[in-house]
Amino acid sequence: MQSHVPRTRLPSLNALRAFEATARHLSLKKAADELCVSHSAVSLQIKSLEGQLGTALFTRHARGVELTSKGLLFYPVLKKAFDDIAEVTQLIRERDQRGVVTLQVYATFAIRWFLPRLSKLNEQEPSLQVRLHTDQRDADLEHNEIDVAIMIGRPSDKLISQPLFKAFLRPMCSPNFLEHHGPIKQPEDLIGKQLLHVYPSPDDWPNWFSGVGLARAGLAGSLQLESYEVAINSAEQGLGIMLGQEPYVEHALATGRLVEVLPEYPIENPNQWHLVARKERWDQPKVIALRNWLVKEIKTDPSLHVIDQSDGNG
Repeated sequence: MQSHVPRTRLPSLNALRAFEATARHLSLKKAADELCVSHSAVSLQIKSLEGQLGTALFTRHARGVELTSKGLLFYPVLKKAFDDIAEVTQLIRERDQRGVVTLQVYATFAIRWFLPRLSKLNEQEPSLQVRLHTDQRDADLEHNEIDVAIMIGRPSDKLISQPLFKAFLRPMCSPNFLEHHGPIKQPEDLIGKQLLHVYPSPDDWPNWFSGVGLARAGLAGSLQLESYEVAINSAEQGLGIMLGQEPYVEHALATGRLVEVLPEYPIENPNQWHLVARKERWDQPKVIALRNWLVKEIKTDPSLHVIDQSDGNG
């Protein structure tokens, strides 16, 4: 029969944490940094623990600390206990939030495509809650608590990615701008015009000019803007010519707020749209539910050039 030690005789949790961290690092300083306390606080906790146990757990010298024979006996048991606690804590958190998926998208994608369809997602996946995070930059899934992201460009090889659709770069402006600054009948007519440039995507205009055979055309006098949403609004107000691409501009074109110039010169963006996630999250039920809905919804959008590839790269 297993004996049971009265729990009132167990050392304090703070003292045990200080010992475990110091034994793992063999450094009081590193343990203090991990626990966000001072070096002296860790030292006092260990001395308190040694006093409660009636034995030394470390030998101290100029280079740091070493475990004594009693410390070597105590450490693996304590480390396993803390590892088990951490594992079950994470399991509980994941189960508690199994229906909450954190999705990062660009702000313009959220405004122009995702949010108008959110009610459909809620109807079709009522148990799924989306925690939406927007950023002009690509998601840093390796360091942030993002479950899945939608991005344009080449994903990291460390991530699983699923191609979604292609996009085509197309010059467009307001009818008023075209009336006052037209006609625009050939690509050369854009040189010297006020071009709206989304600076987080610096290759858009160079890619378009190169695609129509004007690789040396510059962006002198262009207006630098922080997002496609700002560029769309600026173009609608007649401030210049923007490069639109799917899925941002279809509503503005359909309502006549923007008109496409040079429609015979759509240039495929070399960067495709992808769904990306870390490998350990790709097959989580909540991520599967979101990506299945997303792929189905993209296929029903006639304005998108869907990439027919169901599997990721991982």
